[in-house]
Amino acid sequence: MNPTKDPLVGRVAGKVAIVTGGSGDLGAAVVRLLAAHGATVANLDRATPAQPWESGSVSDWQLDLTDAVEVERVVAEIVSALGGPDILVNAAGILGRPAPSHQSTEDEFDAVFGVNVKGTWLMTKQVVPHMIRSGRGSIINFSSIHGLTGGSNVPLYHASKGAVRLLSKADAVTYGPHGIRVNSIHPGSMRTRMSSSSAERSLLGPEEYYRRLVAGNPIARQGEPEEIAYGVLYLASDESSFTTGTELVIDGGYTAH
Repeated sequence: MNPTKDPLVGRVAGKVAIVTGGSGDLGAAVVRLLAAHGATVANLDRATPAQPWESGSVSDWQLDLTDAVEVERVVAEIVSALGGPDILVNAAGILGRPAPSHQSTEDEFDAVFGVNVKGTWLMTKQVVPHMIRSGRGSIINFSSIHGLTGGSNVPLYHASKGAVRLLSKADAVTYGPHGIRVNSIHPGSMRTRMSSSSAERSLLGPEEYYRRLVAGNPIARQGEPEEIAYGVLYLASDESSFTTGTELVIDGGYTAH
């Protein structure tokens, strides 16, 4: 769906949103959709976007999400430039090398947990005080279906996404009294560069990897980034004002079995 033709454009109008990982396929779809629905969006990533944003309400900020000093500085700069954030979307994440636990290295563990878990926590740590002062906010943390189910391909990734899921629940309980909602979103297999990389590196080979991944789904295909972005839009908007501590699973039915 083209967000500029959405009849409900304006669902986050006037809100300030911070999105991490906006240079990735899922993050970029989130940035575009939030901007199309009226938000002023700050995209935080180590890499610059492959293409310029269509909306003038999007600005780019480069940082290392695992660096606490950098995160504190950039969030302060965003607040000074744009105002206090109403929405935080922690979409940045890395997959890591496919390897069983006994063959993974300490450096690989630190890298995966550094971005996926520490980065999510650091952003929350710096953004939440501003939300507490305003008495409102919505935080959406990207987990995965593999934050709900196990698998042998990338166990460190699975473990990190499980941690994000439970951090979201704990923060929902903690910050709900301050008017802040915290939810996790759990994409299934999506048509992204990260998915292609995982398939290419799989010991099964890409064709068999994808066959096994989606063959048993009730909706037997990969999802599109925009299908995740609309889930984020719902959680970011006031339409979900009574929704917190939940897991929004968008996976074509993969976890329904």
